[in-house]
Amino acid sequence: MKDTLLIIEDEALLGNELARFFRKQHWDVSLATDIKSARQLLSEHDTEPLVILSDMSLPDGNALDFLEQTRNSLPHCEWIFLTGYGSVTDSVRALRLGAYDFIEKPCELDRLHMLVEGAARSARAQRRLQQETSQHFNRYTIEALVGRSQKTQSLRDMLKQLANVPFSSLVISGETGTGKGLVTRILHYSGSRASKPLVELNCAAIPKDLLESELFGYEAGAFTGAKKRHRGLLEQADTGTIFLDEIGELDLDLQGKLLKAVEELRFRRLGSESTVEVDVQIIAATNRDLLQKVKSGEFRQDLYHRLSVLNIHIPPLRERLEDLRDLVPQFVADCNIKSGKHIKTIPESVWEQLETYDWPGNIRELHNIIERCVLLSGNEIFPAQWLQLPNNSEIPTAENNGMFIPLDGSLSLQDMEKVIIQEALNRANNNVTGAARLLRATRETMRYRVQKYHLKYDQD
Repeated sequence: MKDTLLIIEDEALLGNELARFFRKQHWDVSLATDIKSARQLLSEHDTEPLVILSDMSLPDGNALDFLEQTRNSLPHCEWIFLTGYGSVTDSVRALRLGAYDFIEKPCELDRLHMLVEGAARSARAQRRLQQETSQHFNRYTIEALVGRSQKTQSLRDMLKQLANVPFSSLVISGETGTGKGLVTRILHYSGSRASKPLVELNCAAIPKDLLESELFGYEAGAFTGAKKRHRGLLEQADTGTIFLDEIGELDLDLQGKLLKAVEELRFRRLGSESTVEVDVQIIAATNRDLLQKVKSGEFRQDLYHRLSVLNIHIPPLRERLEDLRDLVPQFVADCNIKSGKHIKTIPESVWEQLETYDWPGNIRELHNIIERCVLLSGNEIFPAQWLQLPNNSEIPTAENNGMFIPLDGSLSLQDMEKVIIQEALNRANNNVTGAARLLRATRETMRYRVQKYHLKYDQD
């Protein structure tokens, strides 16, 4: 299907010449000689041009007035103006109204062609963004939070209320894999900022030395390697939402800077002397007990109270096992589509295993297991043999010197190391030397790891 170009030109010879030229460039060209006929083409003929190429001064008015009147009904259309006598005032107004460019007559067709193609690329990008946003609207509705349990229903009810509230910040808590990211997207795409940016930052995934520059941005020359200005994530999220995942891992020094930015909605890029003002909605998520971290001095109390204007807790999957009857069929259907499989039947023996497991990795673990089973299935029946869920007799315990760590993506390698060291400390009564002996490590290595993860131990 050809893209539509609307040409508005009152000089008949020039208008026809432009129309012939762009038709040869595979454009579907509509030609109008004044604002009235252009308005008729847009309304009566349901024309939706990708680009409008218009003379600035027309017999029945100024094309800039026409742009101002139609820009809401044509939000993803680029305008290029032709003018025989350009004025600074018109140029400034054209750019203020969002015109792509303007060019003085007479102009070379090759140059005009380049401008029109550039405007077309810009308009296509805007339309793609609008389509993607529309898809997110459909994907992240309140109904995207699937489950029949009372706890899930209560969570849905809360999200319905919050979607209509212009909150400044809130905290989502819950174990790893419970769906904090999903709840964030539902809140964003169901609220008044749905068409604005949603920017995400995992505070645990970026080294603390880089977090400040990622969050606030920097100017060229602010540090070695800073070759050009970089807009930080807070600035990129302006008018929209910033999602700070694993906020509990944020360094104390950076917590203070974030508090100032959140309170004033202004900050400075690294290396800059001027401030940047933003309008952002902040959603912070954590799998830790932030109040406990406040008491232990690991999280600023003032930042906690500033962020927790509202609090949402997502219960773990083991506390809402009824939801499995809704979640599993949905995951099976999604994985069927991705892998080209056709599982239709889930035997009762499978449901038995699913509903007697306590899901330490929560919904993320469930999805990974379902995906594995679907990929390895050979017919339309869900393959129980690929569930491979550990039962109580298979889980190693302290009595046999083992421990269970889920390999379902819910823990990073760093998290696993921390869990293992904490377990060794527990079994050695918080004695570093004893824990080092259990893990066949030196006392110095163990002390370094314990201090790295801020674990409690006896000062032996």
